[in-house]
Amino acid sequence: MHQQPTRPSIADDSRPPWAGHEPLPQARVGSSVPAAAGARKPPTPPRTPIDLLSAEDTLRNADRSAGRAGRPTTAPPTATTPRAQHSTARPASDLPPTHTALICVALPGLTISGEHGQLTGRGLEGFYRGGRRLLARCQVRVAGREPLLVQARMTGADRARFVGTLRATPGSGPDPDVIVERIRNADGTERITLHNAGLRPLRLPVEVALGTDLADLGAIASGTAGPELPASVHDSGLRWTSVDGGACVTAHPPPADALASAGLLRWELDLPAGATTAVELRVRPDGAGPLRAVGQTATSPLAPARATGDDPRVTALLRAAVDDLHALLLRDPGHPSDTYLAAGAPWRCGMAPAEALAAARMTLPLGTRLAAGTLRALARTQLTGPGTQAGLIPGPRRDAGVFLPPACTGTEATLLFPVLLAEARRWGLPERETLELLPAAERCLTWLRTTVGDGTYLPDPPRCGPIRCETQAHAHRAAVLGADLLDAHGRPGSTELRQWAETARKAFRTDFWIEDRSGGRPTAALAPGGRPLPHLGSTAVHLLDTGLLGGGLHAPGLLDKTQTQQLARLLGSPAMDAGWGLRGLGAKEAGHNPFGHRTGAVRVHETALAVAGLAAAGYEKEAANLLGGLVDAAEHFGHRLPEMFAGEQRSAGSAPLPHPAACRPAATAAASAILLLTTLAGIRPDAPARTVTLRPVRSAPLGEIGLTGLRVAGAPFAVRVSRLGLAMVEEAADDLQLGM
Repeated sequence: MHQQPTRPSIADDSRPPWAGHEPLPQARVGSSVPAAAGARKPPTPPRTPIDLLSAEDTLRNADRSAGRAGRPTTAPPTATTPRAQHSTARPASDLPPTHTALICVALPGLTISGEHGQLTGRGLEGFYRGGRRLLARCQVRVAGREPLLVQARMTGADRARFVGTLRATPGSGPDPDVIVERIRNADGTERITLHNAGLRPLRLPVEVALGTDLADLGAIASGTAGPELPASVHDSGLRWTSVDGGACVTAHPPPADALASAGLLRWELDLPAGATTAVELRVRPDGAGPLRAVGQTATSPLAPARATGDDPRVTALLRAAVDDLHALLLRDPGHPSDTYLAAGAPWRCGMAPAEALAAARMTLPLGTRLAAGTLRALARTQLTGPGTQAGLIPGPRRDAGVFLPPACTGTEATLLFPVLLAEARRWGLPERETLELLPAAERCLTWLRTTVGDGTYLPDPPRCGPIRCETQAHAHRAAVLGADLLDAHGRPGSTELRQWAETARKAFRTDFWIEDRSGGRPTAALAPGGRPLPHLGSTAVHLLDTGLLGGGLHAPGLLDKTQTQQLARLLGSPAMDAGWGLRGLGAKEAGHNPFGHRTGAVRVHETALAVAGLAAAGYEKEAANLLGGLVDAAEHFGHRLPEMFAGEQRSAGSAPLPHPAACRPAATAAASAILLLTTLAGIRPDAPARTVTLRPVRSAPLGEIGLTGLRVAGAPFAVRVSRLGLAMVEEAADDLQLGM
């Protein structure tokens, strides 16, 4: 078995005490995590495609060979025969950047364009479907020249608009007389429109140069894609084939000439003065029809929420978030009625269990259908049979920075599963669906108790890893909300879960707290042997995320009141708050890097959790500062938040720096916008009790805000928060009562 190397700590440049221990094997599609030695191997359950790579893994592993697990993949992964490599794999530092790209997403369709508008075949540029680049090059020339690009912008999650100009009439002065507009869609279509803005009729020769390598995204990212393939004339366009399949481009109207050897389509277009004409290109895999993206159908699992208010940015932020979530929706291949979110584009266009659950949880205000589909899809991947890993939901490793070895996202997913089910029930998941998913949640909770055994804490990876602070927060929340879920359905096991949670809570407040002259801080982890790792990072925000119980109450947390107050002060300090959001690692910590994906970059998901947790605990000043910074940052990103960006300190006139390898759109970042805005209203439903409680942020940091099109207890829900921080329900189910 391949063992991932451990990383020395920057602080002392020595091997960590867990070096040499074997980590939990990384889950692979179509395989199961091995059981304990001597145990009978459980039968392999049906598998939902699982994304094997996060953006941070991409950075570290892009220089590995194409067949290793570190290669970027998209879902569903396909077992293709690697083509001959004609180039040397690039080092990780040369991973194609994405921060300037215009990424159109309507999965499984994906289009990546540079700011120049032309698709040149360089880097990641091209039309993709299912992770394969169908078209790499699409270059337009009008009257023998490339139009001068004057604007490139996204007009939706799935489309981009490029506008160029040129002067076709000699001696016409500096003003262009031809306007060329290109609308590029993730569904594989591009419409090229030419407008004659001059006073004379024009006859314009138009050429479109096409080419592709039919490479998969992983090969392109690692620099091992082959050369362009030869084309053949096909119908009203061109076609390319390889051992893995083929693709074609058809044009309407048909070109006057198609040159396969040069990859050219040609037209002679007559444009009277003031007239407009267009050419449409359609890119398709061989044998495939038009793309039917999940998010563009009438059966979308997300309610059409809208936001209005004093701050106009809330409208744009929520609209962009919902659009991105629709763009990232996927169907379970074996069960098309179940949908879930891909982790993000371009690197993670498949299922990443922990991120899918976290995003579904934050989108519960938009309805419970996405949560139900995600839970059902992951329940099918759950390990069954005898052995200590029964009940685990497999997941890949996630890099944890310079101080800790990689974590197992399967641990996080297994602990998130019962939490999402319990909270989805509070938001209105039908009882029939809750009962259907309850056995899988019970298996997750049994795995938790079995893995902890007679101990107090849950290691991550299990049995050999450090005792991580955030893992204990996940485990404690799962135990408390899981016990509540079991009691509600008369199932056994709640007493043992609550007893363990109480024991862990008492021990945690001593073992995971470091006293110092500034008031103390939580320990990031305990190394085997009990040595605390004192660095302060954004993972501490999970201590504030305790989960929702009945009657609008939040579950108890691992910290006491004094410790929570100190953590709030630390999160609001300049060392953690970059002015744009929460840094992954404090600026004063050894190894801090503002671009480090776990060592200083602002991670949007954890910033949103901090805002929600601080607001719930009553620390509105700190919550409002983080919220305001993130909303300001979103404006600089066109309201489409990436999964992370640089944690450079904000200053007058500055702007947030993008991370060159961040996913954008990203499921957790888009869902974070839902959490941020609903936190302002403090919506806490209890659908089984037919009540909803409102705990708005009294300081109203964004002024008056109204949210419509939400879903509570299966019915439309609308709420408005005034400038005075008073909340009022404007629409709700007839029998839903306002709780106290």
